[in-house]
Amino acid sequence: MNELLEKTVGEIVTEDYRTAEIFKTYKIDFCCNGGKNLNDVLTSKNIDSNKIVAELNSVKEKNNNGSVDFNSWEIDLLADYIEKKHHRYVEAKTPELKQYLAKLCQVHGENHPELFEINEQFNQSAGILAMHMKKEELIIFPYIRKMAAAKQKNEKIDLPQFGSVQNPIQAMMSEHDIEGERFKIIAEVSNNYTTPDDGCNTYRVAFALLKEFEDDLHLHIHLENNILFPKAIEYEQSLL
Repeated sequence: MNELLEKTVGEIVTEDYRTAEIFKTYKIDFCCNGGKNLNDVLTSKNIDSNKIVAELNSVKEKNNNGSVDFNSWEIDLLADYIEKKHHRYVEAKTPELKQYLAKLCQVHGENHPELFEINEQFNQSAGILAMHMKKEELIIFPYIRKMAAAKQKNEKIDLPQFGSVQNPIQAMMSEHDIEGERFKIIAEVSNNYTTPDDGCNTYRVAFALLKEFEDDLHLHIHLENNILFPKAIEYEQSLL
């Protein structure tokens, strides 16, 4: 069996994030469900394994000089990056998207009632993500930085008040699953962010930004679920 088929989807994307585009094409979830074995995923979706393995290998064989190897980063650096890059992105784009979607509902809602569903789903996601990121910034990330400092100094650490890093991580991953499913609904209802023939420029801009928001969220969740969180658990076990 090809070695790629024996790996999880998350492992493949962690090794080379460019492969994420192939998984997106085949509607394979690499972030929230990245822990699933590729062969099992392809079997369940009745996808030709030879075809997708050839496509993945073709991507991996290309020059990778422009890609960032997040898996080689120390966990405190990765936590800082996620907070400053992805958390700030969500905070900056959420008000903008809310404004666009509200306007679309007002102007085009009569002819496109699906806009109200998209608006409702996004607003729910925005509220959950705001609380979710705050919990990471106040609970998980400070502990990750503490573990990184302890490892550098070759010191032991005591378990935190929440018992183990696995406890908040489990909660965060559960919330990732919910938001991942929510954006699947948004993509489906919007016909994969396709602007209708009678859509105005605001329509096109809003859907393009919504698609960008989803892409950023996929990378955000991938970095946490498939790299940061597993490493944080390993760090804690090695420092106790």
